[in-house]
Amino acid sequence: MLPERRGDLFILTATLLASAGWLFSKEAIQGLPPAGFVGWRFVLAALLLLPFCYRQLRQTSTELLLKAAATGLVMTLNLIFWIQAISHSEGIGEGAFIMSLAMLMVPPLAWLLFRERPSRQFWLALPIAIAGLFLLTMGSGLSLSLGQLLFLLASLSLALYFNLNSRFARRVDPMALTCVQLAVTGVMHLIYSTLFEHWPEAIEPEIWGWFAASVLLATSLRFFCQSAGQKYSNVANAALIMMLEPIWTVLISVFWYQEPMPIEKMFGCALILLALLSFRSRPLYEWYRNRRAGRGPR
Repeated sequence: MLPERRGDLFILTATLLASAGWLFSKEAIQGLPPAGFVGWRFVLAALLLLPFCYRQLRQTSTELLLKAAATGLVMTLNLIFWIQAISHSEGIGEGAFIMSLAMLMVPPLAWLLFRERPSRQFWLALPIAIAGLFLLTMGSGLSLSLGQLLFLLASLSLALYFNLNSRFARRVDPMALTCVQLAVTGVMHLIYSTLFEHWPEAIEPEIWGWFAASVLLATSLRFFCQSAGQKYSNVANAALIMMLEPIWTVLISVFWYQEPMPIEKMFGCALILLALLSFRSRPLYEWYRNRRAGRGPR
């Protein structure tokens, strides 16, 4: 098998594991406090990664480690919104598509924080995404449900994390960076859980099974597949394949939770996916620019 095809297969596996992680998490918090679940999941995942990046951590300056830890605090905020959104939602499909909007929130935040103007591709994709979000949430009228609002806040905080992470931690080894951020996120959630959550006296064995799947499959193995895939896969191919995650998540939610998907929600998901494709796909933007210039596609 060609290295690029092997890389694409690794990326595809990572998207499947990521979408399965939504199911693992929702099932695990049926018997575990949400913040406590996230805390132990990320601490254990960081410990599993530690032997593979210990040397890189030793070679990283204290200043860079502090920057990595600071971005880990933003990741903490993102995970708080995300796990609370899952706990307040009956399904997980529409939440996955709302979370995917983070990619479109990155450019305006970069404009606000770092004075980097969004590209024309962004302005082409934005109204499509807004229309998709409206169709996805119109079942609750003109207002957002609590779960939808929390997913939207999680998407916004994820976009903030992307912006800060790309600027303040780019000189840190990727695996070492991930290990630090997972550890910070896990510890902060455990502190929150200790202060504000109540742990049940007895936890069913199947809950621990979902927890183990979250740590080993949806976190550790997913990160390995994503890292291995990005090493071999073309960047554009990897970005497009990773957009499949919300689609897998919708399929899982419809199958496992019988999440209703009326026609307006299906159209909303399709529009959000189209917005992401138009934002990430250079050929589509070139076609649009040529049409505006009156030249037609070449």
